[in-house]
Amino acid sequence: MSNDNQGNEAGTPKLKLDGVQHAIQPGESVLALAKRTGTYIPSLCDDPRLDSVGACRTCLVEVEGGGRLTPSCKLEATDGLVVRTDTERVGRHRKTLMAMYLADLPDDVPGEELQLAAQFAGAPTDWEKLEPDRASRPGDTNPYIDFAAELCIACGRCTRYCDEVEGVSAITLADRGAKVTVSTDHAISLLDSTCELCGGCVDVCPTGAMREKPPLSSAPMLARGAAPKLDRVRTTCNYCGVGCQMDLRVDPAGNDGRGKVVRVDSPPPGTKPNDGNLCVKGRFATEFIDHEDRLKQPMIRGIDGRFRGASWDEAIKYAVAGLKGVQDRHGHDGLGFISSSRCTGEENYLVQKLARAAFYTNNVHQCAAT
Repeated sequence: MSNDNQGNEAGTPKLKLDGVQHAIQPGESVLALAKRTGTYIPSLCDDPRLDSVGACRTCLVEVEGGGRLTPSCKLEATDGLVVRTDTERVGRHRKTLMAMYLADLPDDVPGEELQLAAQFAGAPTDWEKLEPDRASRPGDTNPYIDFAAELCIACGRCTRYCDEVEGVSAITLADRGAKVTVSTDHAISLLDSTCELCGGCVDVCPTGAMREKPPLSSAPMLARGAAPKLDRVRTTCNYCGVGCQMDLRVDPAGNDGRGKVVRVDSPPPGTKPNDGNLCVKGRFATEFIDHEDRLKQPMIRGIDGRFRGASWDEAIKYAVAGLKGVQDRHGHDGLGFISSSRCTGEENYLVQKLARAAFYTNNVHQCAAT
């Protein structure tokens, strides 16, 4: 019986990974094939939205017939290739490399990806610590993004994301050797650069070197992986009608047990429609959720002209009575409905259905059409 878990069609290109045959998809790397088939290969610089560079060296594998270890992110999966990710040689490399990374970083590295890779490799944590030579950008006045140079491993994911996905090239790797750091042109503030403050650099950083600054109403800075333990809730961004998916990170003990949104994370790359990307509002503008001026219930205007709180049932009946009153006095075309481009496509559909099916008028418009 064939052990190909991707199919056994004759002539299908196959690669053997850790003794198991897998069908190859055109153009994919060995690392992408491993992810697709459930084999974990640590990697700190890879992102499916970016060109592979093999910078972090954590994804090295052993290829039958090859000499030195090869970065799987740069190795194209080809027919007949035999690859091992679990050899003694590969394990020794990972353990040494991760131990070197940990020796060059503080003990409390918040990056979840780095922690997972180090634990998987069984890296020792008792190597003598090194003083980092990398320079930060102290005094950066931008309100959202902080850079902790002592946590950076110069993997380049943030700079490549800024260049290849956002296309703004606001940050780059600067200096040489142990002094390599993430910088802007002449180390200016992100506010003075071409940065759009989308926070994509924060999301792709595997170590927490790029992290959110706390909002003015918050307590200390929360880097990725930091306490408290946060729940993850997938939702749709409400700032426009694109429908971007986002993950709310919620402190369940916040707001007296009602839960408090601490930050927003991107969903994994490939999540539609935004492919894991967010804008500055989607990622950082969460203060309105607990703002004291936010409406917490429907409001209706009384006969005295003042607004008062109401239940949803009362508010909906009130709105229906008002609309039907106009319709009774002026006919169906006395009503007009205007929707918003900030609503989702589904919500805009319901507005036109309300106009046409419930109130029998075609007087319905959407602001994006103007």
